[in-house]
Amino acid sequence: MLSGDLFSFGDACLLYDRKGRRYLIDLIEGVSFHYHRGLLAHGDIVGTAPGTTLASTLGAPLTLMRPRLADYTTKMGRGATIVYPKDIGAILTWADIAPGMTVLEAGTGSGALTMALSRAVGSSGRVISVDVREDHHKKARKLIGGFFNEFPPNIELLVGEFADVLQESTPDRVVLDMPEPWPHVPAIVERMRLGGTFCCYLPTVPQVEKVRAAMEETRRFIEVSSFEIMHREWAVSGRSVRPEHRMVGHTGFLTVGRTFAPLRKTARGPERD
Repeated sequence: MLSGDLFSFGDACLLYDRKGRRYLIDLIEGVSFHYHRGLLAHGDIVGTAPGTTLASTLGAPLTLMRPRLADYTTKMGRGATIVYPKDIGAILTWADIAPGMTVLEAGTGSGALTMALSRAVGSSGRVISVDVREDHHKKARKLIGGFFNEFPPNIELLVGEFADVLQESTPDRVVLDMPEPWPHVPAIVERMRLGGTFCCYLPTVPQVEKVRAAMEETRRFIEVSSFEIMHREWAVSGRSVRPEHRMVGHTGFLTVGRTFAPLRKTARGPERD
């Protein structure tokens, strides 16, 4: 759906009160939004455009917006811990996710990263996301469908072991959010398309050490990098400009690397510098 499309039942809607507080709701027929400044019937929202301001039963203004993906993932009633928007942006960029690609993701969780991957690969691409837990799978399917108002046809959600799914696919990119990715690194090198990018998201330094060691052992990765992203907002009021007291600091480390083929001997033998 486009951001300017009129709201309909089944859509996610973000309400802003006059103090900037945000309320994320799913529009359901016969239901009203209740808060300390009155009620607003979902039916009154349906048929309006994002950006419209309506009054509650007590006359309080509520501005209606279609949630951005960053809004939805941080406000949705999730189960598993999400990959934060600041990290999702870095994953899409450094893993070089592009339209038409097949991306294999392990650790669906609540589906935050899955939704971003779906948008990035577009209708010509494919996202295969696997999780070992059935409850995460069911929650992610519900949340993903709630954001798009239908389940995207370019996403395939699976329950099972990553190793099994990997053996049945030839992805352009592999993105992992799982506790122990390092045992899978050799198989990823063999199954992922040559020149593809491997990316994993890990919360601790010892985990990063182990995955880097596994990547180094294959001797098949180039441009390997591990880093973290910080997000700090700034308060701006006229000429008073200062950093906010709170920030989104460490959430996880990203490790990325690109695969290459072993040295191939020619009739002349390997070239030398």
